[in-house]
Amino acid sequence: MPDSKARRTTGPQHARDSESEPVARRGRPVGDHNAKRAELLAAAIAVIAQEGYAGASMRKVAQHAGCTTGAVTYYFANKEEMVSEVAQNLFDRVDALLEINREQLDFKSLIQQWLEWISSDAPDNWLAWLQLLTHARHEPAFASVIKQRYARFREVFTSVLEDGQRQGKIRDDIAADLLADQVSAISDGWLMMLPIEPERFSAERGLALLDALITLISPPKASKRSSKAKAKATAQ
Repeated sequence: MPDSKARRTTGPQHARDSESEPVARRGRPVGDHNAKRAELLAAAIAVIAQEGYAGASMRKVAQHAGCTTGAVTYYFANKEEMVSEVAQNLFDRVDALLEINREQLDFKSLIQQWLEWISSDAPDNWLAWLQLLTHARHEPAFASVIKQRYARFREVFTSVLEDGQRQGKIRDDIAADLLADQVSAISDGWLMMLPIEPERFSAERGLALLDALITLISPPKASKRSSKAKAKATAQ
């Protein structure tokens, strides 16, 4: 988890944010704490997607959510903390997709659900994600969040692929951790190009891309024949 108490104290952007967005917490808002926090995170994702990272002030998030800036600062002390929590939230959603599909080891369904999650019908998630990746190198606080969560994701995804290899659903001639990195790189590439070349990711072509990826990680036909031959020899 990120150090939510870390504060940046230099730079003109921070000075502007400090002047217009106080870090002091206000009185406790009325209502469901978790529901309100989720609402503000959704507003932050939408504002980052629409305004870009630089334009996503806490004031604009408050306006989008229909509340005061003070209400936003109750849940997030400053912009740095808010953006870090947005990154955590987006990773939580990806982790949830992994867990939903882990028991059945349905990799095609997993990747298809991920593609639907970043589809152009609901662009805020992936547009916000692109903004975070673009600015991460200049923002150490949430760069560390992305690094830690990516490492955790790769660890879990590698474990899932290893389960698939043991069950003969995933090719075992390539190490699971390399496959995890490769699938992640391919998926991230799709995500980055989607807003630039949306015509490349129509529903029909999206399915074709998905089938091609599944073919790449499936056991080679030769390996399948070899496994069947070994099983037959063992049975005899």
